[in-house]
Amino acid sequence: MLSIWLFLRLLALIYLAAFLSLATQVKGLIGRRGILPATEFIAKRKRFGLGAFDRDPTLLWFNSSDAFLLGLCWSGVVFSLLLLIGIAPMPLLILLWITYLSLFTVGRIFLGYQWDALLLETGFLAIFIAPLELVPHFPPRIGSSPIILWLFWWLLFRLMFSSGLVKLNSGDHTWRNLTALCVHYQTQPLPTPLAWHAYQLPRRFHQFSTAIMFAIELGAPFLIIGPQWARNTAAVLFVILMILIQLTGNYAFFNLLAVALSILLLDDKTLAPISRWGSIEAASPNVIPCPAFMNWIAVAIAVLILILSLLPMARLYQAQVNWPKWLESVFERFEPFRLVNSYGLFSVMTMERPEIIVEGSDDANEWRAYEFKSKPGDVNRPPRFVAPHQPRLDWQMWFAALGYYHNHPWVHNFLVRLLEGSPSVLGLMKTNPFPDKPPRYVRCVVCDYRFANRDERRATKAYWKAERRGVYCPILEL
Repeated sequence: MLSIWLFLRLLALIYLAAFLSLATQVKGLIGRRGILPATEFIAKRKRFGLGAFDRDPTLLWFNSSDAFLLGLCWSGVVFSLLLLIGIAPMPLLILLWITYLSLFTVGRIFLGYQWDALLLETGFLAIFIAPLELVPHFPPRIGSSPIILWLFWWLLFRLMFSSGLVKLNSGDHTWRNLTALCVHYQTQPLPTPLAWHAYQLPRRFHQFSTAIMFAIELGAPFLIIGPQWARNTAAVLFVILMILIQLTGNYAFFNLLAVALSILLLDDKTLAPISRWGSIEAASPNVIPCPAFMNWIAVAIAVLILILSLLPMARLYQAQVNWPKWLESVFERFEPFRLVNSYGLFSVMTMERPEIIVEGSDDANEWRAYEFKSKPGDVNRPPRFVAPHQPRLDWQMWFAALGYYHNHPWVHNFLVRLLEGSPSVLGLMKTNPFPDKPPRYVRCVVCDYRFANRDERRATKAYWKAERRGVYCPILEL
C-alpha cells in the first residue's frame, strides 16, 4: 500500500510539471496565433461529423479558444495539487486523464512524444489503483486490486524491455558495437551541462556504459516476475538508469515517470525502513480489501490491455500478423485513447548534429538570428537543465533539422508567425532581434554543431563549435 501511496504522489507531481510546462507554451504552439492552431484542427475534423469525436477525443470540440486551452492547463495544475494532497484521488485521476488527453489530441506533433503517451497510459491505469476515498489517509484504508498492480508491472516491463530491444532490432552498428554513447551526449536533442563532461570521457567508458544499459534494459525486466528481492533489484537498477539519463539529457518528465512506475515494484516491508511514517505492518490489518466490483472492473481492464498489447508487441518483434477483422477494429477504436503504446527511444543513433538557425532581415542583406530558450545557438552559451519542463518548439527544431523543410510544414507556419510578429510565438523564443516591428524577411540556415573539446573550451570559452552547412529553406516574406 505504501508503494501505491508514494506512486500516486509522484504521479501528481508529474502531472503538475506537465500542465505547468504546457501552460507557458500552449498559446504559442496551438493557440489561435500559434504555430498549429487548435481551432483550425477542430474545424477540419468537424467536417467528418460526430464520428470524428471518437477519432479525436478532446474537450476542445466544445470550445477551442485560447482561454479554454489555458483553462485546461491551469485546471490540470489544480487537479494535480489536489491529488498531491490526496483528496478524492479516483475522480481527480479521471479528470487529469481526460484533460491531458484533450490537449494531447489537438497538440499533434508538439505533444507526440513517447512520454506523453506513457503519461496517458500510466494515468489511465492509475484511475483503477487509486483508493476509493474522498479524504486523505495514510496509509490508505481501502486496498487496491492486485490485478491493476500486475498491469503496471506489465507496462514497466514493456517500457524497459522495448527500449533495449528496438536498439538491437534496428541494425544500427553503433548500438551493436557499443559505441552509441560516444556520440549520443553531443547529438541528443537538449544536452545538460553534464553531457559536455560525459562526452569527453574515453571510448572504453562509453562502451562499458552502453553494455550496462543493455544489461538493465534487456535483463532486469525479467526480474519483475521473480520473488520480492528480484523486484527490489529491478527497481533499484531502473531508478539508477533513469537518474543517469536525467543528469545528461533533458527528457521532460520521462525519467520521473519511469521512477514512479519502478516504485510500484517495492513492497511495504522494503519501503517501511526508509519512511518516517511509523509502522506500516501495524496498520496493514486495518486496510479494507478492494471491493468485489472493483476486482471485476480490473479483470475487464486487464483483458482490454492485454488485447491491445498484442499490436505493439508484434511491432517490437517485427512480426507480420494477419489480425482478424474484429481485432483490427478493436485496435482502431482504442488507438486514439493511447491505452497501450510502443516504446523505445533512439533506436537508430544520430551521428551528427545539424542545427537550424532562424534569421530575420529588413533588407535581405543583413541578417539577425533569433535565439531559442534551450536548444543550441550561441556557441558560448552552456547547455542547461530544464527538465521536467519541456521546451517543445526547441525539441521539434531538433527533429526538423534531421529532415527536409518540405517534410515539416509546421516550420513554414512558425516562420510566418515570426513575420507577423505573433506575441504568442515570440514568447517561445529567448530573444527577439526585431523588438520594434517584425522583419520583412526570414530564413533558416543549417549549421553542423559539435561539442568543443577541453583544449578548445579553454582557448575560446565556447561549449560548441559551429560550421555553416547551407540553406534549410528559401527566404520567406509575407
